[in-house]
Amino acid sequence: MNFYDISVTRPDGSQLSMADYKGKVVLVVNTATGCGFTPHYEPLEKMYEKYHDQGLEIVDVPCNQFKGQTPGTDEEIHEFCTLKYNTQFPQMKKSDVNGENAIELFKYLKSQKGFEGFGKGPAALAMSALLKTIDKDYKNNPEIKWNFTKFVVNRDGEVVARFEPTADMKKVEECVASLL
Repeated sequence: MNFYDISVTRPDGSQLSMADYKGKVVLVVNTATGCGFTPHYEPLEKMYEKYHDQGLEIVDVPCNQFKGQTPGTDEEIHEFCTLKYNTQFPQMKKSDVNGENAIELFKYLKSQKGFEGFGKGPAALAMSALLKTIDKDYKNNPEIKWNFTKFVVNRDGEVVARFEPTADMKKVEECVASLL
């Protein structure tokens, strides 16, 4: 299996095939509407507007697995994102990214790029402390740790980077821009 063999369900039940993005740079992110990292929608939208014509696609997968921070229906989530952050990139059906019900896209992404740490700084320390209470072995498994984990896929369908939510969004943009 490769990236282009995977499809994701849209809110209307139709499928978005990653093969539709062959030759593009794809940023896949699990999102939440009620999280401290929710403001990441703003730089994500700015990146989309800045680089979409150069070949960037963003795949937004809302997920309610982290402290229930994405309540509501797919329609309510979409309305929140478009009204508050003017998002234009496609949003998928709310889905699980970990566990037995995790969607294939995230199973694949995690198999390609495991967890490499939260980095340094106050947010990284806070995330590490929180994760120790949830999963004592969190450092040693590839599971998604929290909302707004981002994966970057190059134009050849290779997963080239994983950014935890604590990563500086400027670093995410630098990575994306380097691949366009």
